[in-house]
Amino acid sequence: MQNVRRYADVIASLEGLLWLGLAWSISLSAYLGSTEPTLACLLVIGALVVFSWAHRPLRYLLCRYRIRKRRTDMWIHILALPLLLAMFFHIMLEALLGSAWLPPKMLLFNILASAGWATFVMTLFIKFVIHGVKTSAKNVN
Repeated sequence: MQNVRRYADVIASLEGLLWLGLAWSISLSAYLGSTEPTLACLLVIGALVVFSWAHRPLRYLLCRYRIRKRRTDMWIHILALPLLLAMFFHIMLEALLGSAWLPPKMLLFNILASAGWATFVMTLFIKFVIHGVKTSAKNVN
């Protein structure tokens, strides 16, 4: 059971990191005026998706309930909340300071999504530590 939980945490964290890499590569591509960073990131994500579908043990592992639950938690942290917060902050800053001062909306989303991913990873780490302390306390008693 502990291994399944650990696999779910690692897979969700890595998937979140991949999606963050894609979001940051889009911002980098817009800044550089070249699509190469985005295409490279899409190639890595595509290769990992094909590998996860072709490798039977990994495909079975990714279908387990805990992994789907962790991935849903990860999506809430790096997509749903940052999108709402980015929209809110962008509207507020645009109303207060005008549109000339603001960074692009994608950059604001990337910063908030990175903070959300870091929060997600720290939450998983804290849960891991608490679970480890509880199991060691049960083993002592």
